[in-house]
Amino acid sequence: MTDTVISSATKEIVIGFERPFCVIGERINPTGRKLLAAEMAAGDYSRVEADAIAQVEAGATMLDVNAGIPLADEPAILAESIKLVQSLTDVPLSIDSSIVEALEAGLAVYQGKALVNSVTGEEERLEVVLPLVKKYGAAVVAISNDETGISEDPNVRYEVAKKIVERAADYGIPREDIVVDPLVMPVGAINLAGRSAFDLIGRLRNELKVNTTCGASNISFGLPNRHGMNAAFLSMAIHAGMTSAIMNPLHAEEMGAVMGADVMMGRDPECRRWISRFREAPAEGEVVGARGGRERRRRRA
Repeated sequence: MTDTVISSATKEIVIGFERPFCVIGERINPTGRKLLAAEMAAGDYSRVEADAIAQVEAGATMLDVNAGIPLADEPAILAESIKLVQSLTDVPLSIDSSIVEALEAGLAVYQGKALVNSVTGEEERLEVVLPLVKKYGAAVVAISNDETGISEDPNVRYEVAKKIVERAADYGIPREDIVVDPLVMPVGAINLAGRSAFDLIGRLRNELKVNTTCGASNISFGLPNRHGMNAAFLSMAIHAGMTSAIMNPLHAEEMGAVMGADVMMGRDPECRRWISRFREAPAEGEVVGARGGRERRRRRA
């Protein structure tokens, strides 16, 4: 049993093999969002605020916060965004940056145990990110690529993940605090990318015994009806052993797939979360009877 504990100042969530699937909201990211990038660079965080609230209301378990804006002061913007989001919601956060100074700025202001996104198998990256993770007592996303790039061979990606786990142990970071991203390839470009991903996720769970995550929408890149493809992938990935994903919780089709998979995997006792989310409200004039049936209320003349 491998449980990865992430927390805010007041709330703890657990990513684990027998836990409900962890939805990490991806919306607070200026990459590809020109308006958001311009606003954040100018010190306007109103859209960050709206995105944070909307994602939590839609069912996000955690939120990913990224401030990667070219030519901007990323460490300062990321720290400010994290403070704002933590003032709005109690869900834990993933601190997302490729710049080590930005990661440290975010960790320095974070209240709780964060998830650092991310470290790769590159030696230079391992040597600067892992000490930071240890210093702040965080967990970390381990991305399965190294100096050679991203291999199409899932066996190579497994070995990179294993290397990161072993190097993390040298710094006193347990495997429970490592969430591996196996790097899901677009199935439209590599037809067996789905099968390869499921096989690799299974190995990471059963052999390396680590939790996993991914950018869920990568699987459907370049295809029509991306939400349908993402939903199919998510439900099958959960069955294969994936325990979290960075995704957009505002997309109902994907969220339905995640919640349905939790039911099928026995991680939603008595289907309570499913019923709570999808139960139809009584129509006007109806009342719910003692046995759960609906009756039409008779109006008096």
